[in-house]
Amino acid sequence: MTREKGRTKLLLPVTEQDHTQGLANAPVTLVEYGDFECPYCGKAYFIIRDIQEFFGDRLRFVFRNFPLTEAHRNAENAAEAAEAAAEQGKFWEMHDQLFEHQRALTKEYLLKYAQVLNLDIERFKQDLDRRTFARLVHEDFIGGVRSGVEGTPTFFINGVRHDDSFEFATLLAAIEAAMPK
Repeated sequence: MTREKGRTKLLLPVTEQDHTQGLANAPVTLVEYGDFECPYCGKAYFIIRDIQEFFGDRLRFVFRNFPLTEAHRNAENAAEAAEAAAEQGKFWEMHDQLFEHQRALTKEYLLKYAQVLNLDIERFKQDLDRRTFARLVHEDFIGGVRSGVEGTPTFFINGVRHDDSFEFATLLAAIEAAMPK
């Protein structure tokens, strides 16, 4: 974790390995460390959708896994399911399914979401059973810890942690303030 004038910085820059929405050269990048089972992340999911709609091409959104396994028993499996879906080109579709059905994240439901998304179910099931993406989820988590993430959701705007509310108006104002003049 690094601090610049009391502000915590994102240590791991956004790369092509990250799950991103929006243009790579957008003037503002919003990174979220999130947990699919966290009720606050569930609330933030809808706020972020509105924020993305408001800013359009001026905002790039990045989601990184930060499952709080001690508080949310299905969070790690859900994160691994999202990564398994990503392997089949459907990360964002699974991301949406998981947040829109946050109270139903057991393996049985994860398989149903995979079916809804027309994933190769056998491959998806094997990935979950073998925990193929556990290391990748853990790498996201460790990157968050190193950047000072302690809970979810945690946001970084252009590499600086947003330490205020993630309510729509507050987050909108913070992103607008980060826009080049």
